[in-house]
Amino acid sequence: MKHIDTVVCLHGLYLHGAGMYLVKRRFETEYGMRALLFSYPSVRGTLDENAAALAEFIQKESPDGVHIVGHSLGGVVSLRMLANYPDAPPGRLVCLGSPLTGSRAAEFLTRQEWTEPFIGRSLSKGVLEAPASSWAAGVCETREVGVIAGDVAIGVAQFVADFDEDNDGTVAVSETRLPGARDHLTMPVSHNAMMLSSRVVDQAAAFLKRGEFLRDLT
Repeated sequence: MKHIDTVVCLHGLYLHGAGMYLVKRRFETEYGMRALLFSYPSVRGTLDENAAALAEFIQKESPDGVHIVGHSLGGVVSLRMLANYPDAPPGRLVCLGSPLTGSRAAEFLTRQEWTEPFIGRSLSKGVLEAPASSWAAGVCETREVGVIAGDVAIGVAQFVADFDEDNDGTVAVSETRLPGARDHLTMPVSHNAMMLSSRVVDQAAAFLKRGEFLRDLT
């Protein structure tokens, strides 16, 4: 793969692009990359609408090539963009704590009538109705996708999901294992701490540069 020095950072559910600011800054200061924040309506926007907006943003900002790092739902939106727009500029993708095979925590919330307005249209479509594992196979055949999961269970979702396995407090490690992904790494961080961890960014940068994570950094 040719040298690419631009990375787009996507936030997760309920957040804004500013939530990935520390990730952006580390890519810039430690790795000399041009890092861009992309904000999208994670509750109001549909999965395909957000994917289309991301495709347009990338085409405008870096048509020759761009890497993507998406936290949680941001990883799902990124995968959907690559699935819907196979001719998007070249680059690698790193998903951070993304529920790629479904989400027990989200399934629990959908069973509570009062939570419906808060679930969001992107989460419903891309995680609950049809998780990425059911539609992203083509992406993994043409793109190098890396996934980082956390196993520090800090987060209220762990109580409603009743996890009986390693999880990051919101998403179980097994829910991040996308079939066909180039590499998968579990790190000692919680779901939200991924956006604050310099070590997570170091691993993401390693994957963007070489297509695999560095086990000696964990």
